Amino acid sequence: MGDRLQGKVAIVTGAGRGIGRGEALALASEGAKVVVNDLGGARDGTGASTSPAGEVVAEIKKLGGQAVANHDSVTTLQGAENIVKTAMDNFNKVDILVNNAGILRDRMVFNMSEEDWDLVLKVHLFGHFYTIRAVSPFFRQQRYGRIINTSSIAGLYATTYGQANYGAAKEGIVGLTRKVARDMGRYGVTCNCIRPTAGTRLTLSEEMMKARTEDIARLEEMKPEDIAPMVVWLASDDAANVNGRAFYVQTGRIGLYSEPVMEKQLVKAGGWTIDELFNFMPITMTWELVNPDPPQPK
Repeated sequence: MGDRLQGKVAIVTGAGRGIGRGEALALASEGAKVVVNDLGGARDGTGASTSPAGEVVAEIKKLGGQAVANHDSVTTLQGAENIVKTAMDNFNKVDILVNNAGILRDRMVFNMSEEDWDLVLKVHLFGHFYTIRAVSPFFRQQRYGRIINTSSIAGLYATTYGQANYGAAKEGIVGLTRKVARDMGRYGVTCNCIRPTAGTRLTLSEEMMKARTEDIARLEEMKPEDIAPMVVWLASDDAANVNGRAFYVQTGRIGLYSEPVMEKQLVKAGGWTIDELFNFMPITMTWELVNPDPPQPK
């Protein structure tokens, strides 16, 4: 057991399995007391079970750490407030929030139901907001806090199909991270996000194996527990100067993403006319662009 997070209290959502489990164990290994939150549902968000969170708590205690389980859903503000209340009731404080809870409901956009869209956005994007909203008053009052959000490369690259809901939610989390960093930075709080790649029950499901364009064997070698060391570092005082940034994380590889920059621009006094844009856009701005998914034969 280390002591880099000694005296800190951490909340990890979706900590019953996969990446979240690894994060909870790693935080505890450095001395943090951990609220292990997990609804215990299936990968599509249905059902519930107390077993996953309880098993992780038992693991942490077996290793000599302190932890308590929470089974509330992150899809409501009340649920998020209950998660934070669990930390306050059991440990009298909260210092670290790791947002990891997630589900998948993959459909091609023309087949995606309103429920598929709503629930994925609720768990991921709304869930991040609700927990941040619930914990922020405590962070502001104590003038200290660490927030680590979980985004994905799904909204960046053509690694999978049928993830309009998931990709939209995950890119929304990046924007949320930037703005929370600005809102809370003055109070000694940092907010960063990771874009992890690992073999989990979500990424190695039968459906995902059919949809992924990358090598499945390579994905199976990327262990979910290998994401955790980066989260521990972001949760520490050593990362106090890092705020509002996004990191790629996988087994043996960590990357810092650049912030979006404007690549090119057309400038003219007054507005552009339709004719002018048809003349200038193809020859000055878009001539190098290639459609990554061009029309296919029927």
